[in-house]
Amino acid sequence: MELAAEAFALLVAVAFLAGTVDAMAGGGGLLTIPATLAAGIPPVAALATNKLMSSLGTGSAVIAYARAGHVNLRAFAGPVAAAFAGSAAGAVTVQHVDPTFLGALVPVLLIAMALYFWLAPPMGDVDRKARLGAVGLSLVCGAIGFYDGFFGPGTGSFLTLALVTLGGLGLVRAIANTKLINLATNLSALAAMIAGGHVLWVLGLAMAAANVAGNQLGAHLAIRYGGRGVRPLLVVLSLAMTARLLADPANPLWQLLPG
Repeated sequence: MELAAEAFALLVAVAFLAGTVDAMAGGGGLLTIPATLAAGIPPVAALATNKLMSSLGTGSAVIAYARAGHVNLRAFAGPVAAAFAGSAAGAVTVQHVDPTFLGALVPVLLIAMALYFWLAPPMGDVDRKARLGAVGLSLVCGAIGFYDGFFGPGTGSFLTLALVTLGGLGLVRAIANTKLINLATNLSALAAMIAGGHVLWVLGLAMAAANVAGNQLGAHLAIRYGGRGVRPLLVVLSLAMTARLLADPANPLWQLLPG
């Protein structure tokens, strides 16, 4: 599909902001998903194109964190594998969901994500004792991976929360290893979406270039200052974009409501 030049440029700008936010605290999809939907892109194509962008952007963040010594591939091989499998299952599932239902579900999920960011407790920088072993943490990451393949926004924050509260990691190390796990979920879901023919390549690659730049900036800021201070921005922006979606009378949500 073709987009107006203004809409194309706006989506690229949103991708840069989303990359910065995502590398610091997760939740970049809360910005890009509603923005692509508001531009008139069908739900599954929006999710697929977002996966292309996120795969490249998250990969660049992993490299930045690895160079700083915060990524531990050996310790998180199990969670990475489980998240990869879960994401593939979620991506296959979403391609068989009625587009009308999916379009109506997206604003509801976005509001839930905004409430999560608003109400979730703060996370610290100091490592603590893990509450779950490798198997338990892998199962949790597999479930989060399924969510990422099916929808996606907030996945990075869910993984970070799991690694802090259940895995005992400090915030910066949790964010860094979240990027590693999130890269696996993105690549898995992207492969399934490519097989289904849903990726908008020109838009996705342009957004990916901006997202990579944003992820590099966000990773630098997180390593230097930590991941705090992003939640209020995510809440405000995600609610604003959700309101934009709901203001559209053509949104499938209104078709499902009685009367």
